[in-house]
Amino acid sequence: MCYTVSAFVYDKRGRLLSSGQNSYVKTHPLQAEHARKVGLPEKVYLHAEVAALLKCDWTKAHRILVTRYGVDGKPLLAKPCAVCRSVINTTNIKIVEHT
Repeated sequence: MCYTVSAFVYDKRGRLLSSGQNSYVKTHPLQAEHARKVGLPEKVYLHAEVAALLKCDWTKAHRILVTRYGVDGKPLLAKPCAVCRSVINTTNIKIVEHT
């Protein structure tokens, strides 16, 4: 089953900088690079966190929120995977939140 995972990047003042969703068809060199780096080379499809970060100025990013909801509307665990944590660690993000 495919779930939609969304990520939202905010600055220090709480302003939304960008958002992104996971993709089961798109890839990106940054995603592939960090997937290889953490030993998960098969995770090349674009994750929500990476998609959102690619759309904003990382120097202004302070907080990222990652969400996932079931078909019943209830929140599901959306903790960033090892690949996404690796990418997040290269940014200025200080706060990582998830459902």
